[in-house]
Amino acid sequence: MIFALWPDWLTDAIGRKKIFLNALFNGVTLGGLYFLVASGFTLIFGLMRNVNLAHGSLYLLGGYVGFLAADWTGYWLLAFPAAFVVVAALGVLLQIFVFRRMEGEDLRQTLVTIGISIVLADLMLWIWGGDYYNISPPGWLSGPVETFLSTAQKRSGDIVYMKYPVVRIVIFLASVAVGVAMWLLLNRTRVGMLIRAGVDDRDMLSATGARIQLVFVGVFAFGAGLAGMAGVVGGTFQSVAPGEDIRFLLASLVVVIVGGMGSIPGAALGALLIGLAEQFGSVYFPTYAVVLTFLIMVVVLAFRPQGLMGRA
Repeated sequence: MIFALWPDWLTDAIGRKKIFLNALFNGVTLGGLYFLVASGFTLIFGLMRNVNLAHGSLYLLGGYVGFLAADWTGYWLLAFPAAFVVVAALGVLLQIFVFRRMEGEDLRQTLVTIGISIVLADLMLWIWGGDYYNISPPGWLSGPVETFLSTAQKRSGDIVYMKYPVVRIVIFLASVAVGVAMWLLLNRTRVGMLIRAGVDDRDMLSATGARIQLVFVGVFAFGAGLAGMAGVVGGTFQSVAPGEDIRFLLASLVVVIVGGMGSIPGAALGALLIGLAEQFGSVYFPTYAVVLTFLIMVVVLAFRPQGLMGRA
């Protein structure tokens, strides 16, 4: 249960208190989910310059694999490593047999990965059908956040008193932890230095004896695995169903463009903006909710083409 002070002028400006707060928290936690998907995408597309338009299919496959793992074992947490391993293995195959053979050929990468995403979508539709699957969290993550208020506070007109699912808050905190860990990996470790150097000048780095192809395979596998884990999160947040691959691919593209290619803080900022825009748009002007997210992208491209946190 979450409470907040609420002045009268704010009520007059935006309407009912709980609706606004619910949209705010939903936008922040949805931004956490978008970041988990887009963080893998920004590694593959923004940092390694691999145009992987099958990224949404990796997300959806992770959701299905996570559902099977949780359903068979009865343990929600086991869905995450299962989805990560399976989707990361697929990412290794994509890097070795597709992207390594098409380095620097953006148009070929785009067309081939679109074809791969269509094939994967049809295969998943054939295996799992068109049903909606939901990954149930464990009991300790079920229910609302518990906070105790005095009777006097509950009667106060300035207090907003509402319930919010604890699982969404925990997953958002996990996305923050993943973002911090990725930033530290890329900016404070030798592996991160190799990745950044390999993107800038792979020939020079290879001349030093570094096994750059092995590093790139590892990065691609890690980015794909993150998409798979995000599928488990999405299946817990909402559901796993056909069409979610396209939705989250578009969201990842918008997040990376808004935040800046190859920037982890940019992906976090972009995901937060898009999540909030989507939720507030669906509440206050549902007819134009989709337009709002793309309007943000257009404004960013017009005034800061490299993204909010991208390098000029």
